[in-house]
Amino acid sequence: MGTAEPVITSYAKAPTKTITVGGITYAYRELGQKGGIPVVFFVHLAATLDNWDPRIIDPIAATRHVITFDQPGVGASTGTFPRQLDQAADQAYTFVTALGYSLIDIFSFSMGGMIVQDFVVKHPDMVRKLVLTGTGPRGGTGMDKVVGTTCWDLVRATLTRSDPKEFLFFNRNTTGKRAGTAFINRLKERTVDRDKNITLTAFRTQLKAIQRFGRSAPSDLSVITQPTLIANGDNDRMVPSVLSNDLHRRIAGSELIIYPDSGHGGIFQFHENFAPVAVKFLAP
Repeated sequence: MGTAEPVITSYAKAPTKTITVGGITYAYRELGQKGGIPVVFFVHLAATLDNWDPRIIDPIAATRHVITFDQPGVGASTGTFPRQLDQAADQAYTFVTALGYSLIDIFSFSMGGMIVQDFVVKHPDMVRKLVLTGTGPRGGTGMDKVVGTTCWDLVRATLTRSDPKEFLFFNRNTTGKRAGTAFINRLKERTVDRDKNITLTAFRTQLKAIQRFGRSAPSDLSVITQPTLIANGDNDRMVPSVLSNDLHRRIAGSELIIYPDSGHGGIFQFHENFAPVAVKFLAP
């Protein structure tokens, strides 16, 4: 008998795999003990596989099977990112079902949370538990301003030779700057098998898709009856923090956490507090 494949619980060491379906090759990583319901992670604007904070991923992977992936046209995945986020939800459904899963838990951040809302509305029986962080509802007030905020912070980051996420995700006070630097350093812990950066074309397509999402008619989120955990910082400049409260009101029975003195990346700034909460919430 062959020896069992070792269980990888460190995201920095999770190998990149691929699966091809419908002419598109999806790049993904998985870690944690396989078996049962996996936790599928949906990432933010401009992000690839390398943009997940290991201080969030690793604690969840200690007890759960975790899957992260690149949407089509992003990172190492082929194809094209679509013009509408509900189409991105369709692509995600294709990916998940190609892996053989009919029931999943979901962890999402920012744009990923927007895609996930469309995913759950379309496939409510496929999701057991849902985590929505740094995100807001379709048609949410101020959602379409993400384009202007992003472009402005890209300029500021370029002028200071910084990573844009230090401006977009964190407050520019002493606490926020320190948290931003620590977060960026954690993203560099993986030193081999790094993903490709997003292309400018895909980035622009995502920005426009978010803008359309923000300007479109609201979805009926009353159909989301799954246990739902919502979290954000109290000063989110990308997706206004008030929209997390909006989600909480519209999703019956949901839990809401708002972290003080933090921005869009509040869950990363407060990872020591948030990760155990997420682990407990996502418990089988």
